[in-house]
Amino acid sequence: MEPCQEDQARLEGGERGMSTSANNAGVMPVRDGFAFDEGSLVRWMTQHVAGFAGPLEVFEFRGGQSNPTYKLVTPSKTYVLRRKPPGVLAKGAHAVDREARVLSALGTSGFPVAHVHGVCLDDSVIGSWFFIMDMVEGRIFWDATLPDVSAAERPDYFIAMNTTLAQLHQINPQAVGLADFGRSGNYFERQISRWTRSYLADTDAGRDAGMDMLIEFLPGAIPDSDETAIVHGDFRCDNLIFHPTEPRILAVLDWELSTLGHPLADFTYHAMMYRMPPEIVAGLGDVDPLHLNIPDEAAYVAQYCAATGREGIPNYEFYITFNFFRMAAIFHGIKGRVVRGSAASAHSAARVEHYPTLVKLAVDAAKAYA
Repeated sequence: MEPCQEDQARLEGGERGMSTSANNAGVMPVRDGFAFDEGSLVRWMTQHVAGFAGPLEVFEFRGGQSNPTYKLVTPSKTYVLRRKPPGVLAKGAHAVDREARVLSALGTSGFPVAHVHGVCLDDSVIGSWFFIMDMVEGRIFWDATLPDVSAAERPDYFIAMNTTLAQLHQINPQAVGLADFGRSGNYFERQISRWTRSYLADTDAGRDAGMDMLIEFLPGAIPDSDETAIVHGDFRCDNLIFHPTEPRILAVLDWELSTLGHPLADFTYHAMMYRMPPEIVAGLGDVDPLHLNIPDEAAYVAQYCAATGREGIPNYEFYITFNFFRMAAIFHGIKGRVVRGSAASAHSAARVEHYPTLVKLAVDAAKAYA
């Protein structure tokens, strides 16, 4: 299974990782419709979470998480709860059990993730499946320019992001029990076909000459190399928890889109930040990296290659094209939902305004590759 059901919901809602400040600035009282029986949760945690002891206070994290996320505060420890949304859901969507599985597996390898204490697949406890993990205290940067970090330190933070993703791609899926976490091989062929079908099926959103060109171009441009690794699917600065004072990543968040896939698809999704306008998702598209004392795109690619033992990425522009095409297809789907009046978020119409920009970025990369 590939968790593609989450893609549109996350971007439509402006998905953001959880805040981890020591106070409650990043949380709010639990919203109407998202509360649950706290006594039932206490009874479950007492039985299944080693060392748990109440009383328990429950807050909800702010942001557009497609899986509602809660902060659980006790006198001695703070936890995070991730759950499926209440109500009827599409089959296979919001797979919190899958997210908990990859976190638990990666934790055994020393990769920086929050420790998972338990998973509950019994709807009767709080109304939907959930899992409990540690609350990791640290910093999340919403702006890829890292304005709160000194210029002298910024290169170290970019190295931390780069090497952490490289570390993920070098973990053997079989060695951590994830050999069946997704399909192996032909990743680009399958993904291009999936998003082409999505684009063509949504007639309400209309057709676009740039997208039509990309659909013709991409299948015949797939590089010969075929690799399989554990991929995060949404690796960017605001899905990382950094140490409170050091350029060190303590935990990678939001694994809903993780699967087995091509590592260069995952890396170039992250590297899109160099071309991505900051108003779409965390990006550097309108700044001069060297002016900010951060590595430019070429240097960042070289860092990843050094960390993974590659001599280079010869087909780099293809991978960039693919990722912008995929994101444009997701935004095309959001456009269709806006037209039909079924968009999941009040921000959807504003996000649709960026669709032409994403198509242009994909077309520009395709022309550079050709």
